[in-house]
Amino acid sequence: MGAKGEINLRLILVSGKTKDFVFDVDSSADQVVQYVFDHWPPEWQEEKVKSASLLKLIYHGRFLHGSLPLKTLDLPVGKTTVLHLVTRENLPTNTPSGMYQLFIF
Repeated sequence: MGAKGEINLRLILVSGKTKDFVFDVDSSADQVVQYVFDHWPPEWQEEKVKSASLLKLIYHGRFLHGSLPLKTLDLPVGKTTVLHLVTRENLPTNTPSGMYQLFIF
């Protein structure tokens, strides 16, 4: 990974805890999530999930899915970009009234 193609990501959990990571611009959302899961920060231990598939990235209010490469988001190379990292347990849920409950970050 050369510095020219690296993106700095600051991931924020629902709890407000943050951690910075560096990824290649060609990394996909799935690769980012898997890497974070495999290298889960010790200070986040209380919030670790059982599987990377339970983690989702949010950028500007939109979920990043699957094989979407980071470069398609036009993130600034060499600068820090903030993304939210949430678990499926924290995603919007369907309430008994049929309305969706949203979680504010």
